[in-house]
Amino acid sequence: MGVFIFRATNPNLFDELVKVLNDFEILSKDLLLEGGQESTFARRFNEGFRSLGWREARVDTDIELKLRIMSYKPAGETRPTVTSSPVSNKGYKVDNFKGRVALDLEWNAKDGNLDRDISAYRALYDAGFIDVGVIVTRTQDDLHSFATQLRLDYGMSESEAKKMLATTTTTNLKNSPTRSVPPASLGDPSF
Repeated sequence: MGVFIFRATNPNLFDELVKVLNDFEILSKDLLLEGGQESTFARRFNEGFRSLGWREARVDTDIELKLRIMSYKPAGETRPTVTSSPVSNKGYKVDNFKGRVALDLEWNAKDGNLDRDISAYRALYDAGFIDVGVIVTRTQDDLHSFATQLRLDYGMSESEAKKMLATTTTTNLKNSPTRSVPPASLGDPSF
């Protein structure tokens, strides 16, 4: 469903996303080297968007919460009591932002990362900043098996080869509802 909304509301940005995904190649070294904060893989991926005018964005939230306790006339109260408190949340970053689309790469997505991104996208949507939020991630099992074999072929020990992409909290797409669009259909204009 989301792909249809994206294509209908932001057709040029949808085409840019498809172009970056079609042009991007995962290199052997992407699966051999550990990433850290922003891996070479992520930098190369994001550069595809930067070259098309997408930019990293930071979302700061400043709101004031007010609690209004209503007056009770039989007790002689004539006005409500109001207590307020400022709430500030600084610095959530979106990897790529352009027009009305937010896009994050969560290569080693943990459930907490995805929850944070989805909540941020919801807030951005509710505030009228975006039409669509996109999270690019990977499936665990197929890539882990492929990367482990690549590392073994490279000469790593079996324990090292299995460790690099291993995490128990990585999103398991087998448990997610079926709502993804087959990758081949993204470039198909008739889809």
